[in-house]
This record gives sequence, structure tokens and C-alpha cells, in this order.
Amino acid sequence: MTPRPALILASTSRYRRELLARLRVPFECVAPGVDESALAQETPARLASRLARAKAQAVASRRPDAVVIGADQVADLDGETIGKPGSHERAVAQLRRMSGHTVVFQTAVAVVQASRGFVAEVLVPVAVRFRSLDAATIETYLRAEQPYDCAGSAKSEGIGLALLEAVEADDPTALIGLPLIHTCRLLRGAGIDVLQPDPLGPG
Repeated sequence: MTPRPALILASTSRYRRELLARLRVPFECVAPGVDESALAQETPARLASRLARAKAQAVASRRPDAVVIGADQVADLDGETIGKPGSHERAVAQLRRMSGHTVVFQTAVAVVQASRGFVAEVLVPVAVRFRSLDAATIETYLRAEQPYDCAGSAKSEGIGLALLEAVEADDPTALIGLPLIHTCRLLRGAGIDVLQPDPLGPG
């Protein structure tokens, strides 16, 4: 029997690291070093898919025997990409625009093992309906959560849920940035079943 291949998360996101840790499979995090700029005329869904695949492939090229997970999330407001705000002022502007609207968070995951040419990916859209947000509500939320590294300024793990009217998704963790149901399925295709012990590991 051969041991389970090393598992790598091609990300520096603490949110994705915390989500993947829920699966209780040892992994390491490696920064992919990928330019996340959108291409001309690129839709939010295509951007998320391309970046997830590029992140996984960038790390897999350096660690070909490892199984590498890449992920990306882009907020989609009527076909327009809404990225990470990076500042309080931009977050305020984003939330004002999203107030009362439905935003689709396009979350993509790719799993790559370069040594055997394995590539699998999935796009998981999450439709989020924001309630009408006044200036005081936006300020209270931003001061509490400071979600400046989150796509669309939306941090749903805490009081960010109070901004919302409804969430429609087939994977409850997709909105946070790594849809674990789909990730488990992709990993099984790569030979890693999180509910089966490593044949040569501690078990």
C-alpha cells in the first residue's frame, strides 16, 4: 500500500485554512503567487474558475506529487466583479451598492496532482440577498468585523449574517470561501477520502 499523498492548500487565506482544518486531514499552506487581476471582458464566474485553477497549478508545478487545492471567490453584482475592498472607504461603497440587491458569490475550487495529470474543478455559486442597509448599519458592521480582505466586504461567519435576507446554496461553507462538500468530492477523485485513514499513517 502507498501512503496518502501530501495535501497542500494553495492559499494564505486564514478563512480557507480554518475551513480545510475541519476535515482533520494534515495539510500545509503554500502561497501560490498568482496575479489575481481580471482579464478584459472576463466574467466573475470565469475569473474565479481561472484563478482557482491557476493557484493550484502554480503550487503543483513546484510540488508535483502533492494533491493541491486552489480556490477563489468573486462577488458578482449583475455581472460586475466586486473584489476585496482593501479599505474602509471602499467597503462602505461596496455595501451601499449591494444594499437591497442579490449578489452571487462565485466560489471556485480546483484540485491538481501534476505527477499524474489530475485536474478537477467545480464552480459553486451562492446567491445572497442583502437587506436595505443604512449608513449606521454599514458602519457598525465594518467597525465590528473589518472585512477588508473579503470579497464584496461580506464576512458571513459573524454578525455579517445580520446584513442578509437570505442565502441560497447547495454547500453551506461556500460563502466563506471553500465549499467543503465539493472539496471532499474532488479530493476523493484525487485519492484522498477524508473518512478513510492514511494506510501508512497513524490511522
